[in-house]
Amino acid sequence: MEKIRLATRESALALWQTEHVAARLREAHPGLEVELVPMTTRGDQVLDQPLAEIGGKGLFLKELEVAMLEGRADAAVHSLKDVPMELEGPFELAAVLERADPFDAFVSNQFASLEELPFGARVGTSSLRRQALLRAHRPDLKLLDLRGNVNTRLAKLDAGDYDAIVLACAGLERLGLGARIRERLQAPRFIPAAAQGAVAVECRQGDAATLALFAPLDHESTRLCTRAERAMTRLLGGSCRVPIAAYATLKGDRLSLEGLVGDAKTGQTVRGYASGPVAEPEKLGEQVADMLVARGADALLP
Repeated sequence: MEKIRLATRESALALWQTEHVAARLREAHPGLEVELVPMTTRGDQVLDQPLAEIGGKGLFLKELEVAMLEGRADAAVHSLKDVPMELEGPFELAAVLERADPFDAFVSNQFASLEELPFGARVGTSSLRRQALLRAHRPDLKLLDLRGNVNTRLAKLDAGDYDAIVLACAGLERLGLGARIRERLQAPRFIPAAAQGAVAVECRQGDAATLALFAPLDHESTRLCTRAERAMTRLLGGSCRVPIAAYATLKGDRLSLEGLVGDAKTGQTVRGYASGPVAEPEKLGEQVADMLVARGADALLP
């Protein structure tokens, strides 16, 4: 294959991620021509409603998948946390790149940390997971919806619509906006979304030529960790309609997984933790999912 076409959303962050993949491809395959195919998805277009109400994160993939099926693109680049836990149709993940910072970022122009926020402060986030975690630690806060790309969200903060907002550290750092991070909300107190910080490449199932091109970009430990996180989330019926968090780490030949199910309205959370052999990430995800259900998480699931 002398040329490959990468479908991507048109946001600045999506374009950065796709340019990053393109650069890695050119490095691995000198002489390969890489073309970006930018497009707008329904998830980008509908910004006045919470994502859970208009169809979930899969809305960021549909148009890109249609482009692959129609032969207008050979692969698509996504934030792995936006990829549904079960891919619909004839698609597979060709590569999962090395993960960046997986944690959430507290961003504010006036306050240095979550603890410094005054009683009743306005915090912007549309993520049910972030809402559940914020309510668990600061039930006094006024949580407000916040949609749009990274720059749009920061502009709303700067305009005074919020006292603080919560975004992904990785997105801010990739856009050269790491200086906006006032506090990293880290595990175990704040567990990220499954696969947060990881970039994935999707292609048509069984497309051997495309799979071979992306093989050098696949980062084994990131793929193993995110397989455990996504397995746990999938077994709990995870989508953006459910506040679920999952974070796996790899040390030697052992995988460890922290999981959480929460309630975005009350801040109630159920937590679980387990470790297991690196060769069985899905089994570990299943173990933690079962543990969470046994501890009452099913009462918080729809």
